[in-house]
Amino acid sequence: MNDRCLTSSTVPSNISTYTLNPKPSTRVVAGVTIPDTPLIRKAIEYAQTNLTEFMLNHIMRSFLFGQIIADGLPSLQSRDTELHAVAAILHDLGWSQNKDLISKDKRFEIDGVNAARAFLMEEGRKEEWDVHRLQLAWDCIALHTTPSIGLHKEVEVQACGIGIFEDFQGPERSIGGVLTRKEWDVVNKELPRAGFRDGVKEVMCQLCIDKPETTYDNFVAEFGMAFVPGYKPTTFLDGIWAKSEG
Repeated sequence: MNDRCLTSSTVPSNISTYTLNPKPSTRVVAGVTIPDTPLIRKAIEYAQTNLTEFMLNHIMRSFLFGQIIADGLPSLQSRDTELHAVAAILHDLGWSQNKDLISKDKRFEIDGVNAARAFLMEEGRKEEWDVHRLQLAWDCIALHTTPSIGLHKEVEVQACGIGIFEDFQGPERSIGGVLTRKEWDVVNKELPRAGFRDGVKEVMCQLCIDKPETTYDNFVAEFGMAFVPGYKPTTFLDGIWAKSEG
């Protein structure tokens, strides 16, 4: 990912019939000024109910890092900040141990985004969450592990993905160079990284064990090949290409 990705999207972000609030209420979390709406608070409560501590800290750090970076980059400042917040906070519901949220045959991103959409349809005000806004939130979550696509979409999708990606690297490599080491350290002190790497590894490996067919076309397969005995992904050449005609 690089800075050029931030200017390559030509998809407008204002197709929705919902009019953005130009000055939403705010509060400060870990030194970061964030939008503060009833829906965002409900999203945090929903995440707290359905995610473990390491997962919760990850999604909140991802949101805060994305907020800092997007607020610092002119190309992302026009985003729907409530949508960005809710999508970032709910982006990993597909890791939940709540079996009601998890399918037997879908990628974790799709489980997560379907749970998030159901939350928005239940808790969001219908006049504010039209089809376009719901779809935009869906794209933020569904594409958060696919930056080669997500960084060419609407500014909300870009901001969400950038923040999530940032939680896997230090500020020195952050997109746009606007996230400082001091800001990074303050967020990590408030939302500790303890257990993050091991937790992610455990989740990914379990996906390879429980529903391996959902891991073959994405990065989860790399965890299976490295850490799960007997795991062997079916590649495009092994599957579709080998059976194609012509």
